[in-house]
Amino acid sequence: MTQTPENTPENALDKTFDPAAIEAKWYAHWEETGLFRPERPDAQPFTIVNPPPNVTGSLHIGHALDNTLQDIVIRHERLKGKDALWVVGTDHAGIATQMVVERQMEARQDKRTNHSREDFVAKVWEWKAESGGTITRQLRRLGCSMDWSREQFTMDPHFTGAVVKVFVELHKQGLIYRDKRLVNWDPKLKTAISDLEVETREVKGGFWHFKYPLADGVTRDDGLDYIEVATTRPETMLADMAVAVNAEDARYTSVIGKEILQPITGRRFKIVADEHADPELGSGAVKITPGHDFNDFEVGKRAGFKPAEMLNMFDADANVVQTADGLVPEKYLGMERFAAREAVVAEMKALGLLIPHVVTTTNKEGETETVEHDAEPRTIQTPFGDRGGVVIEPWLTDQWYVDAATLAQPAIAAVRDGAIEVVPKTWEKTYFNWMENIQPWCVSRQLWWGHRIPAWYTEDGEVFVAETEEEAQALAGNKALRRDEDVLDTWFSSALWPFATLGWPEKTDLLAKHYPNDLLISGFDILFFWCARMAMQGIHFMDEVPWKKLYLHGLVRASDGAKMSKSKGNVVDPLGLIDQYGADALRFFMAAMESQGRDIKMDDKRVEGYRNFATKLWNAARFCQSNGVVASTSFAAPAATSAVNRWIIGEVVETVAELDKAMADLRFDAAANAIYHFVWDNFCDWYIELVKGNFDAETQAVAGWVLDQILVMLHPFMPFVTEELWSKMGAREAELIVAKWPEPQAAVDAAAKAEVEGLIALIGNLRAAKAELGITPGARLTAYAAEASEATRAIIGGNATVIDRLARLDAIHFEAAPAGPVLQVGAGDTMLAIPLEGVIDIAAEKTRLEKALAASQKEAKSLEGRLSNPKFVEKAKPEAVEKARADHAHHTAEATRLAAALERLG
Repeated sequence: MTQTPENTPENALDKTFDPAAIEAKWYAHWEETGLFRPERPDAQPFTIVNPPPNVTGSLHIGHALDNTLQDIVIRHERLKGKDALWVVGTDHAGIATQMVVERQMEARQDKRTNHSREDFVAKVWEWKAESGGTITRQLRRLGCSMDWSREQFTMDPHFTGAVVKVFVELHKQGLIYRDKRLVNWDPKLKTAISDLEVETREVKGGFWHFKYPLADGVTRDDGLDYIEVATTRPETMLADMAVAVNAEDARYTSVIGKEILQPITGRRFKIVADEHADPELGSGAVKITPGHDFNDFEVGKRAGFKPAEMLNMFDADANVVQTADGLVPEKYLGMERFAAREAVVAEMKALGLLIPHVVTTTNKEGETETVEHDAEPRTIQTPFGDRGGVVIEPWLTDQWYVDAATLAQPAIAAVRDGAIEVVPKTWEKTYFNWMENIQPWCVSRQLWWGHRIPAWYTEDGEVFVAETEEEAQALAGNKALRRDEDVLDTWFSSALWPFATLGWPEKTDLLAKHYPNDLLISGFDILFFWCARMAMQGIHFMDEVPWKKLYLHGLVRASDGAKMSKSKGNVVDPLGLIDQYGADALRFFMAAMESQGRDIKMDDKRVEGYRNFATKLWNAARFCQSNGVVASTSFAAPAATSAVNRWIIGEVVETVAELDKAMADLRFDAAANAIYHFVWDNFCDWYIELVKGNFDAETQAVAGWVLDQILVMLHPFMPFVTEELWSKMGAREAELIVAKWPEPQAAVDAAAKAEVEGLIALIGNLRAAKAELGITPGARLTAYAAEASEATRAIIGGNATVIDRLARLDAIHFEAAPAGPVLQVGAGDTMLAIPLEGVIDIAAEKTRLEKALAASQKEAKSLEGRLSNPKFVEKAKPEAVEKARADHAHHTAEATRLAAALERLG
């Protein structure tokens, strides 16, 4: 397409900026014409992958932040001419997706177990085809320029092949194995879940104390024939296997190795010495149920119990079942776990073995009253499944595990050696702490939807792991095989995202060019779920880190700083914000507020402010268009003679440098601030004002070139409004999305910069002084500058028309001002004296300012007293403290301003 030198009626910009009218149009055009990944086979690659959202998901405010930051980066790199690939896709989300489909079935009075596994999985695929694209449509509304032509899904055939191959290879290398261990069991979903999928909630509960009788008539040195134990889960005593005491605890040294006779089950078990028992806590004795408590599991192993010997008292629904030794009384069998808790407490109480919690109170008359309670009330940190929403039960099962500790070593070294740069660097300590203490990773899940574990079993328990059933059968010979029923943890497959999405295990050209990825942008909350596991798997299978840089951003919080949650009713819908203010405004807000990992406070007013910013640019472009400004024909800065044109070209040079540095450092807030300041202050407020009425050929050329640079620099942040303006300023060789990043090929003109900034300071200072003294903006004044230097006189003389128009100064005399009160205003290296006689009532103005100053000082002092009171700061609501600090800052600044205004009056 060729350039055109004039604007045509069809290119004329509408009077009002309407985001909705342009967003859908431009996104469809970009996608349909393949502009998200233009053909650049010889260009330097740049690659990022999106954290694949759940296929069940809808766009939430965290997605909006995460994907906005990624889109800013990819658009910036595309403008810099790179073969910029943003890999996009969704995760099959095993638990979440199965729950969605099962809920739909329940609504139809149906359930999963009414169908075969194959039929149920088919229903999930049907759901995915009909409803699984919600979030990808919403990402388009945000403006995400992803390569949709290569959209991935973690259950795609090629991806499934990669997952199976990784499992088989790790098994061959001894890094995947089957083991009996405690897991976090979700009784509602009936599957194991990860530690990372457990959320801890505070629950009101009890702490019960019981007597455990010593067997065979044994007594302690103090004569007692029992040991006191305490627990928050009395029901687990049905599977107790030991009591632990500390070897240094003198109360119990005489009975270590002796036996307890458990009162309900009649089970005999030993008193063992273990450091887990703290003499300072409670009675210093701890009942040990290794099959149902993570700490007890470790104590049990140290006491010599093999996992296969540990007693299990629950089924998959967390109902009581018979233990292997057959000692659970029949009345408990089939009982729900919390009902069993009540029954156990009641039986121990009936046996006289419950030690009551005694509370003594004193009434107003000084009389004491003693009340006995079954349990000491406690607020207990209780684990819940983040999906199932029920209390998690530690449960002893056979599961598949990854030797994460071995895989973690190269990933730890990669961060230590700088092969992976973590930004902000403060997250390295958290990363190392988790990776250096990493536990075996349980990767099997008891679901039907997901990647089926490629393992087959014989009747006698032999296991054969292979990529296909045929291969497994070949390994097993003529033995009959049954396939493992479990599927893999969703995070196992998503850990392969940086390389499996590029075609691995095939050696594709795409893989060769785009692995390792250049950057990963992720929320810190999935550092362990996903990022660390990608580092482990990427290094292990590709012999290279998955990405060179890892950027971890914070959370988006409610306006008061609280975490967003549906229960609090403070969740913000990004799509609602887009409907109200436009995608560009929301995107710019996210960038401007993202300060290297700090949490972002949601602020609708600021989003509205960035909508106003887009409108201001729109109106500035309309004004330029109406003054004959068209698309520039020059990539380099045009020649300029006037100071204001040389100055604005220099400002472009400095802004490009600021943006390049900020983007290299991943300082999104600094980048947004740089382009915002340039567009709003330098271009819209000052440049257009300074050249108004003087759009000669040079100014038209410079204004057109500067506006083009603005559109390119702002495009990564606000892609829609910039692309629309780009298209309306004249015909182009290509769309803005694939334009070239600015290279002004010019330098900052120091003389022009000094002249224009001096002019701006003069006009700005005078306007501010007028406002302080209540002088109307349009009031025309006369100024005197007796001591102005020759340089200042030349600047004032050369810009007399502009000064008259913008500062409303009839004249500036280079002589002493007449006697009387004057307003003093800085102008370059001198001060302007502006007589005020007849302009304002000096005495009345002094009175007004003094009264306002006293009020601000009084309010500032009051707020300072409140803020210096520790009780207020500690006990008041955070939003009240924050408001007090903001009000204090406001009144302090106002007092300073009013004092300066008084000083001006002399």
